[in-house]
Amino acid sequence: MDNRFGFKDLVFTLLLAVFIISVWLAMKQMDRHGDVLRSIDQKLTDQTRDLARLRRLLDQGSLALNARHSSNPGPATQGSSDQGESPAQADPFARIRAVQQNPDYALGDFYVDVFAVVPDRLTPLVSSDVYASTVQSYVLESLAQRDPETLEWQPLIASDWTIEDNTGAWRAYMQRQGAEGAATAPTADDPERPIPLAITFRLRPGVVFSDGEPLTADDVVFTFDWIMNPEVEAPRERAYYEKIQRVEKVDELAVRFVFKEPYYQAFELAAVMPILPEHFYSRWTPQEFNQSTGLLMGSGPYRLEDPESWRPEPGKNIELVRNERYWGEPPAFDRLVWRIIENDAARLTTFRNGDIDEFPAQPEQYQMLLKDPDVQNRTQHFEFQSPTAGYLYIGWNQQRNGKPTIFADRRVRQALTMLIDRQRIVDEVMLGYAQVVSGPFNPLSPQSDPSVEPWPYDPTRAAALLKEVGFEDRNRDGVLELPDGRPLRFELNYPAGSEVFERIVLFIKDTLARGGVVMDPKPLEWSVLLQRVKDDRNYDAVSLGWSGTIESDPYQIFHSSQIPAPGDNSTSYANPRLDALIEQARMTVNEEERMPLWHQVHRILHEDQPYTFLFTRKTLVFFDGRIKNIQRTRLGLNPLQEWYVPQEQRKWSR
Repeated sequence: MDNRFGFKDLVFTLLLAVFIISVWLAMKQMDRHGDVLRSIDQKLTDQTRDLARLRRLLDQGSLALNARHSSNPGPATQGSSDQGESPAQADPFARIRAVQQNPDYALGDFYVDVFAVVPDRLTPLVSSDVYASTVQSYVLESLAQRDPETLEWQPLIASDWTIEDNTGAWRAYMQRQGAEGAATAPTADDPERPIPLAITFRLRPGVVFSDGEPLTADDVVFTFDWIMNPEVEAPRERAYYEKIQRVEKVDELAVRFVFKEPYYQAFELAAVMPILPEHFYSRWTPQEFNQSTGLLMGSGPYRLEDPESWRPEPGKNIELVRNERYWGEPPAFDRLVWRIIENDAARLTTFRNGDIDEFPAQPEQYQMLLKDPDVQNRTQHFEFQSPTAGYLYIGWNQQRNGKPTIFADRRVRQALTMLIDRQRIVDEVMLGYAQVVSGPFNPLSPQSDPSVEPWPYDPTRAAALLKEVGFEDRNRDGVLELPDGRPLRFELNYPAGSEVFERIVLFIKDTLARGGVVMDPKPLEWSVLLQRVKDDRNYDAVSLGWSGTIESDPYQIFHSSQIPAPGDNSTSYANPRLDALIEQARMTVNEEERMPLWHQVHRILHEDQPYTFLFTRKTLVFFDGRIKNIQRTRLGLNPLQEWYVPQEQRKWSR
């Protein structure tokens, strides 16, 4: 065979060479583009840091100027022991700046979390679930915040504060009024009545909302007035802020909270009020605000890309982007993303696949993941009992359609509690990662009376109580009935989608059945459940959970004034003695005097059982291993703003 290199071979070789050279040039060009993109990314990161430093320097200069020219508004204590260190010396971003010194610290990446349900709305005040509150916490800011480790108050939007404490003069005045037999209680507007307490906050100059508008005293006054507007559907907030007589503007950067009476959480009440921008929210009427689903703007480190038009959509992520105009230290993550995955097993699969960065595990999942070497190699996990952990409960609706229900009788509620073996639920369903509770106060809190023992599992005693009410198994069918034949039967509503909730409910159904009680489980989609329980009060019983705080105020849940919808006393529970004790405790500023009052509240709620208090659980949570500086604190975990991902480990981008 003649083996020649012909013209066609030459053309082919030349074309191949051109192709190879083109590919090589394209690769070089891509490398250059990559270098350019990395350079742009680094420049943007540097600019973000430079802007934060510039704002900080301007802020410090303004603070020094204000300190020289500010005047003391009256007799006061400043930075007293229960309010934290001298606020002028506290730096709210000291912990973040310390983290920034780590050699691998970098800005960038997304943080992808998961929600079990779609929040029904993100609009502040009118939203009512923990999911919306989580999103809002990164957008809205308050005047002060607690240090996660020391728990002391430190400034945030406020740079300083002054406290005027006239409690002694106020009590003396009230005692004189009582001794003189005044026909009516003196009003807060009586010019002779001393102001019991006032707190003046000096606002930090340079704070702006995410649209660039400055945050001033007018916004603080507007927020309070908006909360107290009876046309705004914010009964939970009004239940607390009614303690404040007025919020008044001192000047553009100073605002004064004047209280009607002493209140043990007075400082916290003022300090944590999320500040709403007047120029944004005043565009809507209260009715439009109440009906909105996604009006969310603030001064926080993150923002909604569209602060006006968010709508709940099944399967659609909720996303926040870094607020470029943020006045403080920029957070590391470019975006915060929440995926909506309602099913427990689906959330687990998604985490295993690396598609979410955080996974709050149920007990069985937690133990299984601890044994999985692949998961252990690429994740980190935390297990802890927080003093702010809430509790799971069953609420017994005592009034439906204006008429008393079978749960209006305390003996029925006590009996049902004793028919539920809560310790077995903790041991067998929660695998020991929980603790049976006897009331609404966390067992780690001084509010909780350690002498109160949870109701025991005692079917015999429960049967005796139900017999007193008139319930007996009259036709020998295993179900208790009243003399008129009505069986002891009810429907239990609970959130759909949780396998653990499902197991708990089925466990309760089984134990109640052994005592002759028929419980019909009825899982509901979240928005439907909230509508039925909170707004309509159209239910028999409900199983839900409450989150906790360092020292909780049971007023919103158990005081009889909160029975009308949309108040949080959805079980229509009323006890005048409890009301009086809650009111007295709220006015008792001295902690040593207040705690015995909370213990009495605890004992009454234990005895009355408006809820069957089930358990408080441990936090069992996994995180993607690339996320650095997640730390345990006294309250649980340190804030997300202190977390970061090294540049070479970034995972998400857009």
